[in-house]
Amino acid sequence: MDAKNDRTKKPFVEDELIIGRNAVSEALKSGRPVNSLLVKKGEKTGALLPIIARCKEQNVPVKEVDPKKLDYMCGHQNHQGVIMLASAGEYKSVEDIFETAKERSEDPFIVICDGIEDPHNLGAIIRSAEAGGVHGIIIPERRSVMLTGVVGKTSAGALEYMNVARVKNLSSVIAELKKRGVWVYAADMDGEPYSETDLSGPVALVIGGEGSGVSRLVKESCDGRISIPMKGRINSLNASVAAALLIFKTAENRR
Repeated sequence: MDAKNDRTKKPFVEDELIIGRNAVSEALKSGRPVNSLLVKKGEKTGALLPIIARCKEQNVPVKEVDPKKLDYMCGHQNHQGVIMLASAGEYKSVEDIFETAKERSEDPFIVICDGIEDPHNLGAIIRSAEAGGVHGIIIPERRSVMLTGVVGKTSAGALEYMNVARVKNLSSVIAELKKRGVWVYAADMDGEPYSETDLSGPVALVIGGEGSGVSRLVKESCDGRISIPMKGRINSLNASVAAALLIFKTAENRR
């Protein structure tokens, strides 16, 4: 079928802008995935108070910005001092990830992203994960890029076929995964070489953020740490490159 005529496909765009108080309020009530709320500086009063309060209840970041930025973003429409950035993709649940593994009659294969803030990195990880047979990716609500248009574009369409779950607390989710028989390994340059680790069976790989790596609490929650042997003078890799290497090494073990 010609892609131009396939109306079942929804192309990814940059974060969808929801403009004005009423539109923003309805979006919050609907429960749709939301990335953040932009509020005109000095306007966190009056009619915006209920909106801001609901954002806090739903863990939606609220940012004060210069009014000129709001004007520019919405093409000088009447934004009433507020613009919401909604997700370009739909989030799934951790249970959806397990269901996908079950449907394929495979042991769960999961990637956990701890603090990935660059949308290009997340998009590249999703692309590698889909190609490597990963059943789902887990990201935290805080300290992480969300499913934006850039993420979708960088994934080269893989986002349409990948379960991405957004959770409140990674350590708690890791504990739950371990209870369900999944072995969880954090990528860490001080860990055991991946070639010496059995990555077959139910497994989850934790990839740390750009520069900071896997956070201490998350690392302590894992069953172990694995590293990528390197011979050069630079002892670290880009997060998406490291993820790709570990994903395909794990895929090889699983075969």
